[in-house]
Amino acid sequence: MGADIDKTSVERAYARWAPVYDLVFGAVFDAGRRAAIAVAEEACGEHGGRILEVGVGTGISLPDYSRKNRIVGIDLSEPMLRKAYERVVEHSLSNVETLAVMDAERMALPDQSFDVVVAQFVITAVPNPEATLNEFARVIRPGGEIVLVNHIGAEAGPRRAFEVCFAPIARRLGWRPEFRFGRLADWAERHGGVRVLEHRPMPPLGHFSLIRFERLGNRA
Repeated sequence: MGADIDKTSVERAYARWAPVYDLVFGAVFDAGRRAAIAVAEEACGEHGGRILEVGVGTGISLPDYSRKNRIVGIDLSEPMLRKAYERVVEHSLSNVETLAVMDAERMALPDQSFDVVVAQFVITAVPNPEATLNEFARVIRPGGEIVLVNHIGAEAGPRRAFEVCFAPIARRLGWRPEFRFGRLADWAERHGGVRVLEHRPMPPLGHFSLIRFERLGNRA
């Protein structure tokens, strides 16, 4: 599928959001964020593991991870990451290994180097979601998980009609409101090295979903 969002637009959009992102979206995204952290930590086990958070943004999630887990955060937006650096210092987050500006579609990270990839409100905001998901699968070990939290478009009805109409405006803001779960399920089937573990509606009103994939075998 061709890209209908470009990286430059996304970078500009999130540079504008950086100063007010937590204030505007913090409470709205809180339930999904906490659920993503909980399942990521469960997947890492009682002794902890290595978690990659893609689209770490202002680092609002970072203080909520258990210190037994080691965290790497990446984001396309340098202004957002500056906020994340400030948060790491403020909370003395010694378990955060690094924060880096990086393109989620072409991550400069080794194969099978993480136990879990967490991507919150990211997959509808990248130019090529399938290429991005391929990268997520590449960097997690067999048995590891990809944990997504995202707005998932309605299958039908008035909300679906609204999402389609709103889509051109939303793209200028850096996301796709009409993105449906079927696109994720189709990717998993084509990839062949992952399987869907869970698709759970999240507050508010089920407009967001938590989606989990398991990495199978040794496919890169």
